Amino acid sequence: MRKAAFTRRKVLHEKAGAAQAGYLSEVLAGYRGVPLSGFMPIRTEIDPVPAMAEASAHGTVGVPVIDAADHPLRFAAWTPDTVMVAGAFGAAVPKAPRYFEPEILIVPLLAFNREGGRLGYGGGFYDRTLELLRARRATLAIGFAFAGQETDDLPLEPTDQPLDMIVTEAGVIEIAGATPAKHPSGKPM
Repeated sequence: MRKAAFTRRKVLHEKAGAAQAGYLSEVLAGYRGVPLSGFMPIRTEIDPVPAMAEASAHGTVGVPVIDAADHPLRFAAWTPDTVMVAGAFGAAVPKAPRYFEPEILIVPLLAFNREGGRLGYGGGFYDRTLELLRARRATLAIGFAFAGQETDDLPLEPTDQPLDMIVTEAGVIEIAGATPAKHPSGKPM
């Protein structure tokens, strides 16, 4: 299934225009000041960097850092001016990381469904991390993908953490039954 999802995403990436993160920017504008983590795109992932750059003007934005297999991710603060180096799996990470804990995670994926299911790369990094963060506080997981990555057939496991919403270049998909997270200010996340 992952191989087919990579192939499908490659075609979508090749056809993608420059305005991939427009809807993501709109969603993040509603959470100004809430610490969040995006990701540095690798391979054929959709590019969240323009939305991350906009959000960084209003609060802490970071990127995931993989320390070791079978461990949760850590998050290093990022701005468009941050000096980056190659990290695990080729994703760029800050050269001099300053770690923080986000309340919103923009999550990359290979495939998704409208129930908040996500097919990742198989390492379980985001599942472990979301489980840990959600045990501490409300944490919003936003899947970011091309609309064409949607599928009805996902092999989900009990350890898979659900997405709260999915944002694509074509719009925002609200997850039926997802309970909106609340920011400490009381505002829904």
